[in-house]
Amino acid sequence: QVQFVESGGGVVQPGGSLGLSCVCSNIRDFSNNVMGWYRQAPGKQRELVAVIYNVKNSTNYANDVKGRFTISRDNAKSTIYLQLNHLKPEDTGVYYCNGGVQPIWPWGLGTQVTVSL
Repeated sequence: QVQFVESGGGVVQPGGSLGLSCVCSNIRDFSNNVMGWYRQAPGKQRELVAVIYNVKNSTNYANDVKGRFTISRDNAKSTIYLQLNHLKPEDTGVYYCNGGVQPIWPWGLGTQVTVSL
């Protein structure tokens, strides 16, 4: 069964940075899968914030994180990453990884990011 283990979250002040990792297990032909990071803010629905494609590792971002977040992948390790810079309080939430076109696999536990003074 496909499993995701997200890590790297924490508490940071506005303007700070964090680096998230997601180890993906049992995804067949991982390098040919489009992968994504999702965020669920308190009281809100889970939303897609970053996507990395299987062609030239091209990327796409939600408008409110564009220029601040960077998604990357290491296919040899079946791992995707999300670098979060210039964090804002509204970035607070639980961050998850899953398929980038649709979240077709079971969700992992996520990693909590809290941006607060």
